[in-house]
Amino acid sequence: MKSLISDLHTHFPADRVIADELRRLAWGTDASFYRLVPRVVVVVENEADLLHVLAVTRQHRIHLTFRAAGTSLSGQAVTDGVLVLIGEGFASFEVAADALSVRLGPGIVGSEVNRRLAHLGRKIGPDPASIATCKIGGIAANNASGMCCGTAQNSYRTLAGMRVILVDGCVLDTEEAASVAAFRQSHARLLDELECLAEQTLADTALAGRIRHKFKIKNTTGYSLNALVDYRDPLEILTHLMIGSEGTLGFISRITYRTVVEDPCKASALIFFPDIETACQAVVRLKPQPVSAVELLDRAALRSVENKPGLPPIIRALGDSVAALLVEVRSQDTHGLQAHIDAALAAITGVETVEAPYFSTDPETCEMYWKVRKGTFPSVGAMRRAGTTVIIEDVAFPIASLAAATLDLQALLKQHGYHEAIIFGHALEGNLHFVFTQDFGDPAEVQRYAGFMDEVCKLVVEKYDGSLKAEHGTGRNMAPFVEMEWGKQATDLMRRIKMLFDPENRLNPGVILNDDPAAHLQHLKPMPPAEDIVDRCIECGFCEPLCPSHQLTLSPRQRIVSWRELSRRSAAGEPAGALGKDYPYFGLDTCAGCGLCSTACPVAINTGDLTRRLRGRAQSDLARSVGRWTGEHFGAVASTARLGLQLGHLASAVVGDKALGILSGGAWKTAMPRAGRAVRAHQVNGDPVVYFPACGGRIFGPNAAGEAQLGEVIQQVLVRAGYAPRLPQEFDRLCCGQMLASKGLAEEANASAARLEVALDAASEHGRYPIIMDASTCSVRMQEYLAGRLPLLDFHEFAHDALLPRLRLVRQTGPIALHINCSVRKSGSDAKLKKVVSACVEQVIAPAGVSCCGFSGDRGFVVPELNQHALRKIHDELPASCMRGVSSNRTCEIGLTAESGRTYRSVAYLLEECSRTPTMED
Repeated sequence: MKSLISDLHTHFPADRVIADELRRLAWGTDASFYRLVPRVVVVVENEADLLHVLAVTRQHRIHLTFRAAGTSLSGQAVTDGVLVLIGEGFASFEVAADALSVRLGPGIVGSEVNRRLAHLGRKIGPDPASIATCKIGGIAANNASGMCCGTAQNSYRTLAGMRVILVDGCVLDTEEAASVAAFRQSHARLLDELECLAEQTLADTALAGRIRHKFKIKNTTGYSLNALVDYRDPLEILTHLMIGSEGTLGFISRITYRTVVEDPCKASALIFFPDIETACQAVVRLKPQPVSAVELLDRAALRSVENKPGLPPIIRALGDSVAALLVEVRSQDTHGLQAHIDAALAAITGVETVEAPYFSTDPETCEMYWKVRKGTFPSVGAMRRAGTTVIIEDVAFPIASLAAATLDLQALLKQHGYHEAIIFGHALEGNLHFVFTQDFGDPAEVQRYAGFMDEVCKLVVEKYDGSLKAEHGTGRNMAPFVEMEWGKQATDLMRRIKMLFDPENRLNPGVILNDDPAAHLQHLKPMPPAEDIVDRCIECGFCEPLCPSHQLTLSPRQRIVSWRELSRRSAAGEPAGALGKDYPYFGLDTCAGCGLCSTACPVAINTGDLTRRLRGRAQSDLARSVGRWTGEHFGAVASTARLGLQLGHLASAVVGDKALGILSGGAWKTAMPRAGRAVRAHQVNGDPVVYFPACGGRIFGPNAAGEAQLGEVIQQVLVRAGYAPRLPQEFDRLCCGQMLASKGLAEEANASAARLEVALDAASEHGRYPIIMDASTCSVRMQEYLAGRLPLLDFHEFAHDALLPRLRLVRQTGPIALHINCSVRKSGSDAKLKKVVSACVEQVIAPAGVSCCGFSGDRGFVVPELNQHALRKIHDELPASCMRGVSSNRTCEIGLTAESGRTYRSVAYLLEECSRTPTMED
């Protein structure tokens, strides 16, 4: 092991070779119900990195597995060998001039690709439900499809070119003539063998016919044998075999897709039918119509989401046999859309429905329908008993058999005691998912699962000749059943393909092909109870792209995985070991606690709540006493902090910002704000409004000497709009308690909030007048604490609702950068912030690669690497011409200024500038 790591270090820096127990456990978990802990994890950023890993693993005769985002559901992204993480260096994007194709690295997220293509009216074909998280490497390697792409627009069908690295280190680029010529010479035997396999397959009319038949519906069981009958050129055969190969044949280092049209006009209908059979009759009628997607949901699936906001009330009163279809139509224009709606409705005329079908063109309604549909799987997982696992299986049937097969599946689930199970799926493709919960901690329960899966496989294969895996990939889950579905002849063909590409079986062994009939029952992931806050987590990984510490230390999923293991050890009386030693830094210190994970989590788990709870448990009595004293004497604390800033600027004048930053361990920032000055109340006539200047704006003053204090600027804008701001009594001694809450001192934080509430209540005359605050994090905390007792708005919310109608604004040309901080995103008020900034500036840039800035109150001072990591993409997202930025949280603005090199200030400064009349002095 030491020799392996040492050899890796000859090429890789220390931070990209991960050998500690905590992170090996964390990265050894994907969205499936399997777990293997890798011996070492290596982050590759380019082809040279990957070639070194291949050479070292070849030398040490150890197997390896490639991992993209880890959203795989069948166990294809875990290993006990070397786990190779695809880094951000592979997140390349290059669109053709005509936008008809796009060249992508395996490390870019699918939704990011579509975001960049959107203005061109194009997108990639594959559309898995996990597209906001999964990466192109995983999409291609699993031939992932989804709700709309079917079999016509998946990776196999839209592949235009590929750059692939084989296990021997050879690099083939099918879009580069020199590379192709060299490969034809160096790997002539491989190409000859592939050509021979294709000829033999085509010569066997029964086998060729079988392959064509199997791929008329969705099928990801085994290798893409259709490549042998669809193509003659062995290079085309090779690249199409790579699609769906799950990292067992080679590494896709780049792929070129033919893009597809993204129709701008869409409409959706949620249609209820008296039973499954009737719903499936409608599916058969809709199949030839211009519909983009038809999703089937049985009654149990509907019941799992029936309390979601926005759904029609009738859903809760439906009978037990009812089923639904979620239908979507699309078009380039409204006339075409209406024609498609009419065609769909005409097709199901005469089919019995619970109520008259209706298509909505309202984007929010349609988005809600699809969000709810995507939430069916995790909704079941969230309702499961603690300690159990949620399983989603994925099969496909000929569409003519869909109704009977669905009823058979329902009966089989009930027969085996899976009464909570739901069935849903992509009905146009005959593709069904069924979700149920399983206890893998009890041997008897494992046997129940084994018996159930045996019968499912017989049902799918022997009765309906369907696909055991339609779109989730074979993985470890279905590997023992490949021969059952395909037969020995076709499976032997797959074995020959594997031997040709990977004769030593070093690439992801045990995945796709596995001779162990019980392989699917091994390495089952434990899901022990840990904390009620996170026990509902199904470890899907949807949270990860928004987390500021992801790939620095741990993601929310990985924090939960690690804490579950620590909880299991504690319950079993086992020592925490190195895992317990490392968790405080990786799990707690570097968690921003921003809660953005909850906005992506299908069941709204806020892992920051877990972090705050665990921080609170770790606090000593002394720390609690200090926290209590801080809240009760906050005026003194603020004065001390301002003095520290003044001393810091004196030191900086001598040694410089950079040196002081090093001496302070990163706590001192470039362009650190001046110390705040006392805020004075403006005595004017006007409509009363209570203004509480949050402590961040009181302690941290303006960015440069001579600038106005935030509190002064806000009052100036309020007065200009005809308001008379009121400051609460002794406001400088008050705090909302946010900084105490972030440290887990919940009781002390609430005591501070209670003192603030008394002052706000008095100043607003018991809620008679609106109350505003100028820091989004604090505003959201007080909104939650007050729970509607007092009307409180963040400044940008009040600006949108009350100031824009009263102010005369002169728009600037820009550009200006907008940072929508995590509190604004969570509160759902980001649209208002955008409108305020857009009312002031013509060109507004909101960097898509930046979510939470990672400053997190004082985290930016204590663990500055979190702030630096969270903002690592901001430099590429902002053009050189954009030298100013706005946000709505003072500490966020400090971190943004330091890391971006641009000056970030409160949106209040921008509003003040643009609302000046020509006669006003600057």
